[in-house]
Amino acid sequence: MENLKQNIEALIFTSEQSITLNEIQGALKAAYGWEVTNENIRQVIAELTSKYESDEYAFELVEIAGGFRFLSKKEYYGIVNTMLQINSKKKLTTAALETLAIIAYKQPVSKPEIENIRGVNCDYSIQKLLEKELIVMQGKGDGPGKPILYGISKNFMDHFGLKSAKDLPKLKDVVFDENEIGVPLEMQDATGDELAASEISDDENLAAENGKTQDAESN
Repeated sequence: MENLKQNIEALIFTSEQSITLNEIQGALKAAYGWEVTNENIRQVIAELTSKYESDEYAFELVEIAGGFRFLSKKEYYGIVNTMLQINSKKKLTTAALETLAIIAYKQPVSKPEIENIRGVNCDYSIQKLLEKELIVMQGKGDGPGKPILYGISKNFMDHFGLKSAKDLPKLKDVVFDENEIGVPLEMQDATGDELAASEISDDENLAAENGKTQDAESN
């Protein structure tokens, strides 16, 4: 089992949440066919924990929420929080803007329909738009599984100065850069300057790190 420690270290480092012994065990077996006991995994984790206790590192390995994860050390909370605040001021990503445009012009629309247009999974974009209260759930569709339907919210109207969805600019009146990559043909016009100029903050990169900081503070 060459590089067992490094493989376990990589699994913990890349996990967005606490990773359990069983999850580590399953990953090692799936990737290499290794049969590693939880006892052996815990022994490796103990060695890694000791390693990262050194002042040489700005983070530490802790056992939390039934698993293990890397967290920033308390003495670095200040600089981490400063960076999180800077990141929180970022605009919506292109993916979120595309998803928002599709919902605005095709509402009520289900997630499968949005994904069919964009060609990619939209779970995260929809979740962030819901958190920012730019979209709302508008019941369920009649398709298989009765998918949830989404539409734009009052907050969306207020932000863009619209009285109703009828006030959205016509697709032909919205400017779009034809060289933009990754925008579906059906919604190209809808993802232009009207939405891209928005100053809506985007905390997609903030979520994971913020969660780590909160976990550490509660530890």
